[in-house]
Amino acid sequence: MERILVIGGARALGAAVARRAAKDGYDVVVGARDLAAAEALAGEIGASAVRIDLQDETTISAAAEQLGDGVDHIVTTGSAPHDVRAVELDRDKLTEAFTAKVIGPMLVAKHFAPVLRPTGSIVLFSGVVGWRPGPGSLVKGVTNGAVEYVARHLAADLAPVRVNAISPGVIDSGAWDRLGDKKTALLDKSATGTLVGRHGETSDVVDTVMWLLQAGFISGETIHLEGGARHKTG
Repeated sequence: MERILVIGGARALGAAVARRAAKDGYDVVVGARDLAAAEALAGEIGASAVRIDLQDETTISAAAEQLGDGVDHIVTTGSAPHDVRAVELDRDKLTEAFTAKVIGPMLVAKHFAPVLRPTGSIVLFSGVVGWRPGPGSLVKGVTNGAVEYVARHLAADLAPVRVNAISPGVIDSGAWDRLGDKKTALLDKSATGTLVGRHGETSDVVDTVMWLLQAGFISGETIHLEGGARHKTG
């Protein structure tokens, strides 16, 4: 049975990946900053839990030691949004954003490389805003764009372990529920901005993750999962 560690696996897209992986017969480890939340989900789906905070390298190294008997796949969905204009940048929040998307996953690679099985993989999460600059998305855009290079260079560094990234567009994953009545308008606008005429669903992302885990001839790539939004001209 292959073992998969899902970092950020206690909520949203991470939890959806963990649920599907458990259903598909993987030995799932739910990794999260909030250990209680990770343990709650793990108990529900027949998995185990470990505390991992991408902002704290000691938790990453401790988790690698705890899982030292081997890991096949790692999926990391961590993020720390800092959606402000350049003149409003806060250095600490900027650092947290880069740590969640770039530095943290690289430190995961550092500590888990000795226990990752050579036929295994790492799946990182980017986002369409990395390729669509706009006011107020400076930090999110740069950090998401950087993930493409993290995947490419980690793939070369960790070979034969495969490293890839997924770059979703607007996904109805629950993250937009906080908008209340404005959520529908956001999703409708997103749908018109794609070539396929709809917004993304959680299942679109989960299906892509599960495919990448077994796509043994793909490494160093970023899979754009946004309905062709980058190519829509009008």
